[in-house]
Amino acid sequence: MTETLPPVGVDLLDVERLLLTEAAEPPLPPDDAEARDRAWDMAVRANPTLFDGPVVACGGLEQTGPCILHLSWVRVTYRHYALRRVPGATALPSLFVNVVQPTGDGRVLAARMSPSTAAPGRWQLPGGSVEPPQDGAVLDESALAGQAARELAEELGISTVPGDLKLWVVTRGENGSVGLTYLAPALPEATLRAAFTAAAAAERTAGREPELDDIALVRSPDQLAALTGPHADYLKPIVRRFAGSR
Repeated sequence: MTETLPPVGVDLLDVERLLLTEAAEPPLPPDDAEARDRAWDMAVRANPTLFDGPVVACGGLEQTGPCILHLSWVRVTYRHYALRRVPGATALPSLFVNVVQPTGDGRVLAARMSPSTAAPGRWQLPGGSVEPPQDGAVLDESALAGQAARELAEELGISTVPGDLKLWVVTRGENGSVGLTYLAPALPEATLRAAFTAAAAAERTAGREPELDDIALVRSPDQLAALTGPHADYLKPIVRRFAGSR
């Protein structure tokens, strides 16, 4: 028997096995579609760097056994999430991967989003939205780990073999958004800072603003208070969990 997980604050869900199934996007009333498009156009005018690319939303999350989660996923585009600004409409929860990148002495890397992003100034873990598979490919645990490794390389300049990333916990928070959090092998602080600096410089040389504009290494939830600006809702619970596992 399956049990639908109730949304309560930020859930941290233990997972040893993740089952994935593709589902169809729910039909949308024409009035809601028009209001969504207007909301999206307004958002783009406010931030022209936004783009309506393909992305994966969460169609449902169920616990089917001890540490076994079944996740249904839906192909949408970023425009879909403008439904959150439409009164009475319902947007699917977003689905993203992120990575706990520790140092050898037990600190966790937090990163700040650049001003041009959809969440300017927000402190979070390195990561990003899940992208749908290309034709002929499948979205499975291996593909998700590959996307998490790619985010580390693009945002922090850290090359990690996907097989070295362990799916550590699943989070569910604001708007029901689901995060697949991976644990990376520990690296020295000097290595992390040098890689981030080089990756940011390469982006600027190419004429692009880096997605992240700062990093910090924190040992406990209390140290997050010193990071000025908004924080991702999952950040404090994840740092607390990691500190408690040491």
